[in-house]
Amino acid sequence: MKSSSKYDNINTNESVDWEKWPGGMIVQTRDDDDDDRHHQDGDDAAAAASLRPTVKINVAHGPSQYEVHVPAHSTFGDVKKAIAEKTGLESQQQKVLFRGKEKEDNEHLHTSGVKDNSKVLLLEEPRSKEERHEEVKDSEEIRKALQAVAGVRAEVDKLSERVAALEVAVNGGTKIAVEEFDVSAELLMRQLLKLDGIEAEGEAKMQRKAEVRRVQKFHESLDNLKARNSYPFADSSNTVTVTTQWETFDSGMGSLNPPPSMSSSTNLNEDWERFD
Repeated sequence: MKSSSKYDNINTNESVDWEKWPGGMIVQTRDDDDDDRHHQDGDDAAAAASLRPTVKINVAHGPSQYEVHVPAHSTFGDVKKAIAEKTGLESQQQKVLFRGKEKEDNEHLHTSGVKDNSKVLLLEEPRSKEERHEEVKDSEEIRKALQAVAGVRAEVDKLSERVAALEVAVNGGTKIAVEEFDVSAELLMRQLLKLDGIEAEGEAKMQRKAEVRRVQKFHESLDNLKARNSYPFADSSNTVTVTTQWETFDSGMGSLNPPPSMSSSTNLNEDWERFD
């Protein structure tokens, strides 16, 4: 709790109010006028800060031109921050030159002679040898991944023609040996395994994913054709879709072909007998 008491000011004989704060500290009581003056001082300081002069700096970066506005007493480090907001180029990647000399971050504009409408030159700091090496390495890996995916795509294109030929034959009612479907499925499986072994990022990863879906689509088509080939007279609306698990079949698998029709050895006699 604060306590108040009055003591006479020995110099001015004026009565002064004092307050006792917790801990025994005695301070002079502030009246409303003092508070008003304190707030007014704060407002004046804020107003003075808002009226602080700024300078426009023209930044040349290759063929591009930018304008940044900073307080006149800023440093070149502050200028780099303003440039970063304009260009997206991080401060540590910038080299700022004024009057042909590179300026340090802690140098002030006004002491260096920078005025309103002054021009500075912006250069990009050369990246480290390690950064360049990593970038080249990443580019090389992406290039190899794209080439690998392109190689698989070429093989899948050939298999797509094989699937299309089987579809034409089945639709035309031609009976196809089951091994034709099994071999095609095996070849598609090999391409899928190749895709699975490709390490890819970015665009190469997207292309690999698209090719995987393409292979799966051809395999589903083979399943449907194989089912229709096994039951050529079945109602297509009732055909069961067979899902094959990517595997090779043993050669000892029984034939799914229907038995050949037997020629009849019975002769028809057209003579008729009349019964009583």
